[in-house]
Amino acid sequence: MDFENIKKKLEQYKSEGKRMFASSSFQTHSIVLLHIISRIDKEIPIYFINTGFLFPETIAYKDQLAKEFGLNIIDTKSDVPKSLQKDAKGNFLFTSDPDHCCHINKVQPLDGVLADNDVWINGVRADQSAVRKAMEVEQEAPHDVIRFHPMLDWSKKDIYQYLKEWNLPRHPLEAQGYDSIGCEPCTRKMMMGDDRGSRWFGMKKTECGLNTDLVVKKK
Repeated sequence: MDFENIKKKLEQYKSEGKRMFASSSFQTHSIVLLHIISRIDKEIPIYFINTGFLFPETIAYKDQLAKEFGLNIIDTKSDVPKSLQKDAKGNFLFTSDPDHCCHINKVQPLDGVLADNDVWINGVRADQSAVRKAMEVEQEAPHDVIRFHPMLDWSKKDIYQYLKEWNLPRHPLEAQGYDSIGCEPCTRKMMMGDDRGSRWFGMKKTECGLNTDLVVKKK
C-alpha cells in the first residue's frame, strides 16, 4: 500500500472508533512504517517490546526516533523475571528453548496489549519469510483484533528507496553488517545476503511467535 492508502485506512479505523496501536522492533526496516505513522497520526501508540536482551544500540535508536518523529512509544516487557527464565542447568532459555524464550518475552506481553485494542498495525512484508508471504493485508488476531499489514507488498528495494527519499537515520548496527536485528544473543551479522538467516542462526526457527501465535489460523 502507498502512503495515501495507508492514511485512508487508518483514518477509516479512527472514524469507526477503533483503538489502534503499532508494534515495532526498531530496526532499520521498521523505521519506514514508524515514519509513515508519524506523518499520519502521532497519537497512535507504538509498543516497543523490551525483552531485556536487546542490543544497547537498539534502545538508543528507539530513543532517537521517539524524539525525532515525536512518537508515542510505550515500553512493554515480560512479567516473568529473568531469574525464572532459565532451564534446569541454569542457562537462559534462549540457549536451550528459544521458542519459549520468545513466548515469554514477546508473545505474552503483546497478547495483553491486543486485549485492550481493536487494530494492530504490523510492519510485516511478504518477501521476508514463507509465513509472512501467506498473510493478507487485513487478518484476524486473538481478542477479535484486526492485524493490519500496510507494508505487506513492499519490497526491500522499496524500503531503501523510502529511507533515501526521506533521509531517515539508520540503525547504528547496520553499518557493522547487521540487517535483521533482534535480541543480541540470537542475532548475527548478515550471511551471504540472507538477512533473516542471521536470526537464530543454526536453528530451525525463523519467527519469534508474534506472527505465528498472535494470528487466528484459517480453517
